[in-house]
Amino acid sequence: MASTPGPRIKDIHITPIATVDPPLLNAAGLHAPYALRTVLEIVTEDNISGISEIPGTKDIDAALEDSKKLLIGQDVFQLNQIRQMLVQAFGKDSSADRGLAPWDQRKLVHIFSAVEVACLDIIGKVTNKPVVDLLGGKMRDRVPFAAYLFYKYAGAGGELGFEQDPTASGWDEARQKSALNPEEIVAQAQAMCREFGFQSIKLKGGVFPPRQEVDAIFALREAFGPDVPLRIDPNALWQVETAIQYGREMEPVLEYLEDPVRGQENMAQVRKALKTPLATNMCTTSFEEIPRSIALGSEDIILSDHHFWGGLRASMTLAGICETFGRGLSMHSNSHLGISLAAMVHLGAALPKMTYALDTHYPWQSDEIIIGGRLKFEEGSVLVPTEPGLGVELDRVALAKLHENYKACGLTKRNDEVEMQKVQPGWKFEAVRW
Repeated sequence: MASTPGPRIKDIHITPIATVDPPLLNAAGLHAPYALRTVLEIVTEDNISGISEIPGTKDIDAALEDSKKLLIGQDVFQLNQIRQMLVQAFGKDSSADRGLAPWDQRKLVHIFSAVEVACLDIIGKVTNKPVVDLLGGKMRDRVPFAAYLFYKYAGAGGELGFEQDPTASGWDEARQKSALNPEEIVAQAQAMCREFGFQSIKLKGGVFPPRQEVDAIFALREAFGPDVPLRIDPNALWQVETAIQYGREMEPVLEYLEDPVRGQENMAQVRKALKTPLATNMCTTSFEEIPRSIALGSEDIILSDHHFWGGLRASMTLAGICETFGRGLSMHSNSHLGISLAAMVHLGAALPKMTYALDTHYPWQSDEIIIGGRLKFEEGSVLVPTEPGLGVELDRVALAKLHENYKACGLTKRNDEVEMQKVQPGWKFEAVRW
């Protein structure tokens, strides 16, 4: 007997938004006052709505617009067929398409992750199951995240620019303060951990000479003690010799060292020299790169991101590959809002193993586009939604407001180098700096 067709896609809404983002520093420069996101809503013929959220660029938005003619009329359950149609239309991404910046610039992986998550949201509502159950079932009730520290200039983003709100207190105050030295990084960590209960800490490096960033790691160890895992991410800006020198110094205190150098061969060289596990979101970022990663031994942990690996189901496939070859798996983060965070939580709950707390930028954001406001952290973890689908719904008033932000801010893609040049004229991104 033939199976009953699932609900078919009637309409697709693509809404680019701009959410306020503080002036955070990284290897590629400086965050703009707004981070761009794109919200995708798929509506079926029986008016069931599914939503997703991805990093936004003008080119990806245009590609999503082009995909409408392929997707209208498709059965939301037929995700394999939908994927094949999108590959035929847009071609496969290559590793080179990712780019040298810390964020991923490929097109197809973003398109399919947006479509897949929205379809899974619908499928969950049709079957009365949360998305985690569609990924194989829940392995944990709460998903742990790490405090994500940044060197930064003063300011909280948006129209505030680099100004501070003198009435802010607690984490809001820390979010607006500058943090350019180890003592300020420690104060930032203390405020973030008090507010959200995080029990592990990550520092975004690649900003200052390694000595300064390594000193910050040891200052964090002094302040938090040996029971709080620490990790640092220089965004591949170090030379091999630099990574080995400072990696050996930090061996007693690091949970893992993320992307100290650029490229699988260099990562493998550092990995052989250190006892500390190496993690990556930059040297092994696609399925086609995994065989060489395994052959070289370039990392111990892959930091997945369902936006960059082609969706939630692809990330579950990655989890199986990592388990087969003895690799750890955790998650990379971007400047996300609640829809994206909810998807991460469902995926995190379904992973067979959860050895490392996941990354999240969420404390740095202040806007939200889901009904009920911002998701809550308890002891550094987010409770897995039990409602059908993602368990979050669009706040259409908030969405419209952030779409107006998008139209007013004039940004069409992320470019941290340009933003950095506004503060330091002539500054240039370098793929390897120290």
